[in-house]
Amino acid sequence: MLTAAILSIFPFLVAFGGISDLFTMTIRNGVSILLIAGFCVVALFAGLPAYGWGVHALGLIVIFVPFFICFAAGWMGGGDVKFISAIALWIGYSQQLGIFILLVAIYGMILTFGLLLLRNRLIVPEFLLRQEWFARLYSRESGIPYGIAIAAAGLQTYTQTTLFSALS
Repeated sequence: MLTAAILSIFPFLVAFGGISDLFTMTIRNGVSILLIAGFCVVALFAGLPAYGWGVHALGLIVIFVPFFICFAAGWMGGGDVKFISAIALWIGYSQQLGIFILLVAIYGMILTFGLLLLRNRLIVPEFLLRQEWFARLYSRESGIPYGIAIAAAGLQTYTQTTLFSALS
């Protein structure tokens, strides 16, 4: 049961959050809430000691504070901040958290440059523009769906976390 939870809860919710951001430019609060609740269930059944709970909570706090400032400045959406913070809870305050943030920055840069190129240089077929999600992504007035980069980095980092290593 624990193995199934470790292998499914985090990857499913993170992938869903990234895909949701791609198609709707929104990450619903429910995704972040379920990530936090899922962490609590998995940590409880994995027998995470009190110190471990603190390390994981610190990971969330260390990420939430600066990214909330980015939200307040208008640089990120609130859904992105909640999503990245919930993922940080699963990773915990560790070397993997730094790797996660580095990967978010790299993937976010690639995503941003790719969308800028798409929006400013490429002419796309008309049938793509008739797709609501693509038209929104193509629009210069739209933001950047950073949830895609956050999800990709989270999925890549997850296999190196202490919770995932509980499988062995």
